[in-house]
Amino acid sequence: MKAIAAVDKNWGIGMNGKLLVSIPADMKFFRATTLGKVVVMGRKTLESFPNQKPLKDRVNIVMTRDASYRCDGAIVVSDMEQLNKELAKYNSDDVFVIGGESIYKQLIDECDTAYITKIDYAYEADAYFPNLDEKENWEVSVEGEEETYYDLEYYFMTYTRK
Repeated sequence: MKAIAAVDKNWGIGMNGKLLVSIPADMKFFRATTLGKVVVMGRKTLESFPNQKPLKDRVNIVMTRDASYRCDGAIVVSDMEQLNKELAKYNSDDVFVIGGESIYKQLIDECDTAYITKIDYAYEADAYFPNLDEKENWEVSVEGEEETYYDLEYYFMTYTRK
């Protein structure tokens, strides 16, 4: 399983249910990387999408504590046991954890790779990705060149579990 996220200097990922910033090249990378794959997210992440609809051309799995929650076009699970049973149907290399904070925290230890767009700016944030730079069992395996979007600098990084 893999994780994918855009983080700021403090590993912030969101504020008030929205991304901190929208960088077109990051969105394009996210789309190209997850297209045709399985994406695992929390209910709040799903509800942050346009029209609260699942992502097209992907298997969408939504984790929520609300066992009665339903969403057309998505598989809804309410605990780790249900999630693991569902994920067993797919190649783990095709599964991407896409947020939000509580889902990343629950599943980061199940991941072997994390695709991180690191933004060289500190935003005000209320949701965070686990700081992989502080985790001994993670290392940077690919550090991309500096990219810019207007005056914002960012890097496409790949972290792998040791």
